[in-house]
Amino acid sequence: MLGSNRTAQGQEIQLTGPLKGAPAVRNLRLYRKGRLEIAPTASFTLLDEYRRTFLTGGRVQYNLTDWLAVGAWGGYTALSMTTHLTDQIDETAVRNEKTALNINPSGFAEQTSKIVWMATPQISFIPFRGKMSLFEMMFIDTDVYFYGGAAFIGIKERGFCGSQGKLNCKDPASFELASRTAIAPTFGMGLTFYPTHFLSFGVEYRAFPFSWNRSGFDSKSDSPHPNTCDNQISAVDRTFKFNQMLSIFLGFSFPSKIQISD
Repeated sequence: MLGSNRTAQGQEIQLTGPLKGAPAVRNLRLYRKGRLEIAPTASFTLLDEYRRTFLTGGRVQYNLTDWLAVGAWGGYTALSMTTHLTDQIDETAVRNEKTALNINPSGFAEQTSKIVWMATPQISFIPFRGKMSLFEMMFIDTDVYFYGGAAFIGIKERGFCGSQGKLNCKDPASFELASRTAIAPTFGMGLTFYPTHFLSFGVEYRAFPFSWNRSGFDSKSDSPHPNTCDNQISAVDRTFKFNQMLSIFLGFSFPSKIQISD
């Protein structure tokens, strides 16, 4: 059998008539472009070892376009609850000379770290939008956004002790919490629903990884054997945690009227 090579050819489709040069979507509702959004939020932390935190706060952002926004979110702790692990340690831990450095005689919960407040300037990118149906009866405009920024976190954790000029770590007073501000990257994503032109609501996931001493334990040292204890509480006892949070929000946008594309 004999054969020969042939070159495939394609023809470009040329649009004519009213579709020529037309945008992909006409009369698109621009829920974000040129609008200021104020959104009260309720948040709670996820996968906590010793203490779960509930924050109330809010987000303010200005939408430069329908796909790019700049703003900030902040929250203050309204409620802080111990986890089951904390309660178990408090109930079962032996309190004697050997454990005096790591277990607060007044209660283990008193030495666990707390998030007090958070403030996060951030930039949001909104690449996806569309409609979501509910039982094929009701349709609602929605979009998906991603964001990133810097997080300033006010925390309380066990103060330093055991080093020169500091309290002995077996002194009950050494278990008092000290305040500091941690700085960390923050990023996440969210889903926004638009039931009206003025009102929106949604859910948001946030990550803010940083190192802190959540348990108040002497767990490391700066010696050649870092995983051994040094009878001190210091910065080396802070361990990395991929902190996570989930928020729900209710947004109000100004001006109340939206723009509509051609």
